[in-house]
Amino acid sequence: MRVILLKDVPGTGSAGEMLEVKEGHARNYLIPRGLAMPASEGAVRSLVNQKRAVERRAERVRLEAEELIERLKGLVLEIRGRAGEGGRLFGSVTSQQVADALAKRGFAISRKQVELDEPIRIEGFYHVPIRVAPGRVVNVDLNVVGTK
Repeated sequence: MRVILLKDVPGTGSAGEMLEVKEGHARNYLIPRGLAMPASEGAVRSLVNQKRAVERRAERVRLEAEELIERLKGLVLEIRGRAGEGGRLFGSVTSQQVADALAKRGFAISRKQVELDEPIRIEGFYHVPIRVAPGRVVNVDLNVVGTK
């Protein structure tokens, strides 16, 4: 019997796959548990349309990420904070502050996309990685200036 898997099934296949399984396995296990549905013509057409939509969406996200990377390359942000002796800041520069500085420049970047290993506590020049899309990271230059 031909079925379309709705969820990943260990030992059988992954979601979205259309495959041939034994009728008893389909009727007694896969279909009642909502793991698969019979592969009718309409269901196959729907599956093909969904795959196309997912591919188009992924391509659009990739293009937007590439555009954002090009805009972020070479960008230098400056964040000011009160500092004491030796350039040590009284507070620290967090990923939220970097995201806010990017927002002031017109970039829609959340604090979760700013990948600071730890908050910055000393004034200086830093390279801050920004995760634009899964697997796509761009470094933004950050100049932390201490004021007295």
